[in-house]
Amino acid sequence: MKQVIALLAAIALTGSSATFAAQPNMEAALVSLEQARASLEKATADKGGHRVKAIKAVDEAIARVKAGIEYAKTH
Repeated sequence: MKQVIALLAAIALTGSSATFAAQPNMEAALVSLEQARASLEKATADKGGHRVKAIKAVDEAIARVKAGIEYAKTH
């Protein structure tokens, strides 16, 4: 009986860990976006407003990736 309970507990833990599984692709994307933002910050001149717009777009992408990671933790 104790073995059955232990087995059921192990299955339950395995199932719940899948719910909170790591997000390696999202994490990699986040790192890439943060590196891209740093490069854009270092770029010289405004490039006709495109550099600033690119920074804003990357900031939005970073926020969405972070939101996706958080969403995956709860669903």
